Amino acid sequence: MELTRRTAGLIVAPLLAVLVWFLTAGLDFEARVVASIMVFCLVFWMTEVIPLSMTAFLGVLLAVLTGVAQIETAYQNLGHPIILLFIGSFLLARAMTRHGLDKHIALFILSRNFFQKSLFRLFFGFSIVSYVLSMWVSNSVTVAMLLPLIIGVTQLIKQQEGYKSPALYFLLGTAYSASIGGISTIIGSPPNLIGVNYLQQQGITIDFLQWILMALPVSLAMYGFLLLYMRYFLKQCGYDRQVVQQYVTLHQLQQEPLPRGAKVTMGVFFLAVTLWLVPGFFNLLGFDAWYTFMTTYFAESTVALLAALLLFLIPAEPGKGTLLAEDLVKIDWDTILLFGGGMALGQLVVTSGLADMIGQEITNILQPDQLLLLVFILVLMVLLLTEISSNTAIAITFVPIIIGVLKELELPILYPVLGVVLACSFAFMLPVATPPNAIVYGSRLVPISSMVRTGIMLNAVGAIIITAFVMLYMAL
Repeated sequence: MELTRRTAGLIVAPLLAVLVWFLTAGLDFEARVVASIMVFCLVFWMTEVIPLSMTAFLGVLLAVLTGVAQIETAYQNLGHPIILLFIGSFLLARAMTRHGLDKHIALFILSRNFFQKSLFRLFFGFSIVSYVLSMWVSNSVTVAMLLPLIIGVTQLIKQQEGYKSPALYFLLGTAYSASIGGISTIIGSPPNLIGVNYLQQQGITIDFLQWILMALPVSLAMYGFLLLYMRYFLKQCGYDRQVVQQYVTLHQLQQEPLPRGAKVTMGVFFLAVTLWLVPGFFNLLGFDAWYTFMTTYFAESTVALLAALLLFLIPAEPGKGTLLAEDLVKIDWDTILLFGGGMALGQLVVTSGLADMIGQEITNILQPDQLLLLVFILVLMVLLLTEISSNTAIAITFVPIIIGVLKELELPILYPVLGVVLACSFAFMLPVATPPNAIVYGSRLVPISSMVRTGIMLNAVGAIIITAFVMLYMAL
């Protein structure tokens, strides 16, 4: 199937690019070229002909070869401060997994008597770990870490006659919790950083705390609905508390005491989070001089790099740092490079005038007084597109276009863009939609039909919740 999809991409991408070139004859040369390149890249991203990051680089290379971008500036985004924030936060997450801090946290939560009292509470234990960790650690790392624990626990729970196995709902719920939790902080999911960068280009600066204050209420509302939704399904499943207690106790006995590396990682993590949050508090309290000082000398990217360097410097054991050279190759470089190349492509959509031209066309259909309809359509469109492509790629492609639409309609940019960015992480129906979906699907315990049936309701509710919050923020 993968070979068929790749072959389809190799055929469809150039054909669609040529078709777009002829259909956009009324546009300027640069806008026509960029439109054709973006369609070409979008098909490559959806069919994964080559790694996602290499598709972004191919798009920039085509822009250079056709003369719409200069080689001196085309790849400048690879040195963007947000790239450094990506690298630093990924290394921080790598330290957590290297020293088993994430597993210690999961087993500590699950060993509490509160979470063992019922099947729903046990599910809540797994999902809350997934939800909170994914705010700070890669969603895929979080779910991959929890996967063996979930399978181990759910396989031990006796499937009583007339009851379903809870494995399906535990796996799906944990994956969904990671995606929902990831929207809560700037570093929780790549589309968040992409949105922040595009807003910054429009003169709108969002600090770490401001993002949390805007995104966390949306995240909590969606997570609350997920818990109620999963509780309905879990009522159809049996539960045996004793085997869960035995399983958790056994794993705790096998687990070594918290190593020094995990303690160092925890200390550095809390230092980084504090430095990320402090500027926002100064801003809220009106301490302008302190806010300027912190954002100048302790910007998010600076703090992330400082945290990463401390992990290499502070020893976890004699002669060895908490992170080692080998850890550098184990972080998600594909996403980092995708961001760098993709932001260059996104910038071309704006500078070529393509975003404004698309905005003008859409304004002929929708009017500014149809704001609710516009926001809902944009959120739903991005959410559905994310089902069949990387959420990072969709954010890179469509956020600048949506900014162009909002500018043409003379509407505020901040909150609709926030809504669209959050929608990039709210794809729950298909394995290809998000890494957490793909990981639980790979367990072979989650049929694709079950994921579609369960996820379609979450997609619909997610679009409504995001739209409601966007309208509420704009009203306030």
